[in-house]
Amino acid sequence: MPMTASSTLLPCAPSATGAQLDVADDLLTLLRTTTTEPRPDEQLEALTLAVAADLPVLLWGEPGIGKTAALTQLAASLDLPLTTVIASVHEPTDFSGLPVVGDDPAVQGVPMAPPQWAVELVRAGRGLLFLDELSTATPAVQAALLRVVLERRVGALQLPPGVRIVAAANPRASAADGWELSPPLANRFVHLYWVHDQDVVVRGLGGVWPRAELPQLRPERLPEAVEFARRAVCDFLKARPTLIHRLPSTEARRGGAWPSPRSWEAALTLLAFGTAASVSREVLALLVRGAVGDGPGLELLAHLDRMDLPDPESLLADPSSAELPQRGDQRQAALEAVVAAVGARPRRERWEAGWAVLIRALETGTPDLLVAPAKALAALRRDDWEIPEAVDRLATVVDLTERAERSVSRVAAAAGRAREVRR
Repeated sequence: MPMTASSTLLPCAPSATGAQLDVADDLLTLLRTTTTEPRPDEQLEALTLAVAADLPVLLWGEPGIGKTAALTQLAASLDLPLTTVIASVHEPTDFSGLPVVGDDPAVQGVPMAPPQWAVELVRAGRGLLFLDELSTATPAVQAALLRVVLERRVGALQLPPGVRIVAAANPRASAADGWELSPPLANRFVHLYWVHDQDVVVRGLGGVWPRAELPQLRPERLPEAVEFARRAVCDFLKARPTLIHRLPSTEARRGGAWPSPRSWEAALTLLAFGTAASVSREVLALLVRGAVGDGPGLELLAHLDRMDLPDPESLLADPSSAELPQRGDQRQAALEAVVAAVGARPRRERWEAGWAVLIRALETGTPDLLVAPAKALAALRRDDWEIPEAVDRLATVVDLTERAERSVSRVAAAAGRAREVRR
């Protein structure tokens, strides 16, 4: 059959459309080219510290908040290969292993073959395993993930120590066909709630994102950090034994952080890492609350504050060189502890030493915090104890403070009366 013009095969010349697509690709490359900078970011620092501590982390956040982007950038900053597994589109056997029958199963057994992504992680020896969309995984898949998250086993395969695990989830209300996390799975994670920071987002859209960096652990502080963390958690749990294990009563709260021996071990590890790296209190609060829950975490943080307070007996022994905390709440607590110590063993020389500590506090800080301790210490005076001359300096401060408080109260009362009249 003769060839027609329409059926003649000719080489295709580059079209105008193809050229425009090439230009579009160049523009996309420019848009996707960003850089990073060292920048304080508490939630990123908390995430990096938990990853360094080799604890599984679960990032909670609304869709589009930047959880996946943060993990991608974290893997690039730490030079770790990123393996992303969408938990909701996998079957339980993708995590527990698929049974493979060999030649003689009665003798050799039936091994559980791992999926390809697990084999590649073992081959690499290191990496960041990102379990995405965890809250849309079915209960059966969540059950299969238990050994992966805690024991790092996928079927018959043991993931190497160089593999870190981070997951991400949306709250059930904003997740597609979402499920609450099962309590056993939730209790294996450190829960961090990812929120956007306006400055970070604006600067990032301009092409510069904060850089994730491993915490700078100080080798000389490692033994001290471990001892401090163990003492802090153990002393706290001795005082609050009911918090050792407390399963929340509601299904939603069971899918978050709650206290158990496992999660207290995670909190102890994070406390040791945070101490060795000298992280801020804000970062430490995110991590501790993410391990054992808000209530127990805040109680532990308050216990840490009390541990940081100076020994009141040491302050009474040498008031002139007493080192008092700079933070207002801690300084107030330290002065109240001094007064309580005097009240526990009231003797004249100890009472006078208490006044000397208050004078030291006046010399090294604001006078506002001295009103309550000074009144409490004055109430401990016995009839035959003479008032030290140095108390005159405190009397003026206390009097001025009380006058200011009364003045503020009068103004507030007058304003209240004026509002009543207008009504």
